[in-house]
Amino acid sequence: MHILVTNDDGIDSPGIYALVHALRSVGKVSVVAPDRQQSAVGHALTVSSPLRATKIRRDGEFFGYAINGTPADCVKIGICALLEEKADLLVSGINHGSNTSKNILYSGTVSAATEGMIMGLPSIAVSIDSLDYRTDCTVAAEYAARIARQYADLNIPADTILNVNAPALPKEQIKGFRVTRQGTSGWEDAYECRKDPMGREYFWLSGQYNSIDTDIDSDEGAMKAGYVSVTPVRYQLTNEDIRSRLRITE
Repeated sequence: MHILVTNDDGIDSPGIYALVHALRSVGKVSVVAPDRQQSAVGHALTVSSPLRATKIRRDGEFFGYAINGTPADCVKIGICALLEEKADLLVSGINHGSNTSKNILYSGTVSAATEGMIMGLPSIAVSIDSLDYRTDCTVAAEYAARIARQYADLNIPADTILNVNAPALPKEQIKGFRVTRQGTSGWEDAYECRKDPMGREYFWLSGQYNSIDTDIDSDEGAMKAGYVSVTPVRYQLTNEDIRSRLRITE
């Protein structure tokens, strides 16, 4: 199996390093990832400036390509220009910070997996419930590798990705996998007004996260309860019930 790995935290993040190490037990791994932090860029693509691919070495050997673009850019350029052989699976992560509920709409991690799906690759997004880059991602990576190893037997439709969220817990405290639905929690946005050294105002996005999903059948509820949440996500956005009864007059 040939696995393409990307992320949105950047090619130097500990999350992608742990993921690559775990996936090497499953198959050949190729890395194409952003050269810097790209969280919350969603599915953005670079169309007005050139993309550059820089070879990166870690531990004295070639690790992968760093791209001066978005996670979705990395997937597209990886598949179309950089990989010497076709990938069989795409895994995006491990993201520092969960990607559950409404957050998946903003997530560069999930969007990279979505782009993989659009381009015909079975795709998985993986996140851990900690924003601290010192958090050990080894256990989350092991669970991601378990899914990758059995992906071909899971009968996932071609229009669906798996969105995986792991609790930041020791291995012995994790209760196992739980297949979940997307929750409804989200941010209550706010902007802080600040001043730069010249006295000019600028704004910084802040806010408060309202976690309302406690049901363990939801992605966030299961993760908070100690399970590795696995949510099958697809992007057919049409509301068929409304479409069947919507009538607009001239």
